[in-house]
Amino acid sequence: MSSEAKFFKKSKALPVDKFIENVLYDNKVGYYNSNFPFGNKGDFVTAPTISRLYSEMIAIWMVSTWEIFGKPKNFNIVELGPGDGSFIKILLDVSKKFPKFNSSKNIYLYEKSNFLKKVQKKTIKNNKIKWIENFKTINNGPVIFFGNEFFDAIPIKQFKVQNNTLNEKFFILEKNNKIKESFLNAKKDDIKNIKSFKILKNLKFIEFPKSGLKELEKITQTISRLSGCILMVDYGYLKPNNKDTIQSVIKNKKNKLLNNLGKADITSHVNFSLLNEFFLKKNLSVKKIISQRDFLNNMGIMQRAEIIARKMQFREKTNLYLRLKRLLSPKLMGELFKVILAYDFKKKDYFGFN
Repeated sequence: MSSEAKFFKKSKALPVDKFIENVLYDNKVGYYNSNFPFGNKGDFVTAPTISRLYSEMIAIWMVSTWEIFGKPKNFNIVELGPGDGSFIKILLDVSKKFPKFNSSKNIYLYEKSNFLKKVQKKTIKNNKIKWIENFKTINNGPVIFFGNEFFDAIPIKQFKVQNNTLNEKFFILEKNNKIKESFLNAKKDDIKNIKSFKILKNLKFIEFPKSGLKELEKITQTISRLSGCILMVDYGYLKPNNKDTIQSVIKNKKNKLLNNLGKADITSHVNFSLLNEFFLKKNLSVKKIISQRDFLNNMGIMQRAEIIARKMQFREKTNLYLRLKRLLSPKLMGELFKVILAYDFKKKDYFGFN
């Protein structure tokens, strides 16, 4: 079997999301089940691995949100796609400084990759943390869902308007084991779903996160059942512009999508306006979407850096501020990465969204 054929199992024609799903998550040859993707030695870096201060700011935000919720004695935190476990490790450390918060919290990790679960357990080393496959196991107390670069890793569907007809993009395995792109008639249910979103009207090329919205459906149901919120940080845009945003990365460099299948990460940019519309449909309130730069500055990341820097040598200080520049610079992650908060709690003042 050729390297391409192993990603086409029961069908030689797969829609974009199913093809990428196989490439990323196949139990035997999928990218996330056979590679360590994080850091300089991996294929990409995430904010928690760039600077500890990022995770500290999110942890402090969680403490403040717990206070907004009335300091409940039973309180749940769910990290969506925990990566290498860096954030939770810092959260556990920060929690020790807030004893009541520390004793109230329950931490759950939602991870699809068995390989990454092992990585996370090695990083975190805490028996009280639970890995879950669905949210129905969470029963008592309000819940905070947090996802850093969670949504971009969920494969999307792609559609194009051709001759006034909406067609879906497929990858087709030919007899010579080469992969070609083709557009086939879209399913009626998908057309109906797409038409229900105002932000997608009048587009000629549409990216639709069908699988991602199914995940968010389960999350919003849990928030409605228990009360709480979801905080998401990811790279993306506010206004779609008919562009294909799917990208492949290997060793922190761009890669052609169909090259290095199973060895490179594949993601897409997040349509934050679509998320906003989805959450409102689910009767959640949504704070104004802001940039990562504004959120972290509102949280006081620079003030925290100044305190830490006082005890540092010049080389350490330089490293600290270079990492912060990567998180905050408009030319790097500062503007491309955005923050959205959806909630069902009556209070509207949340730390970081000044």
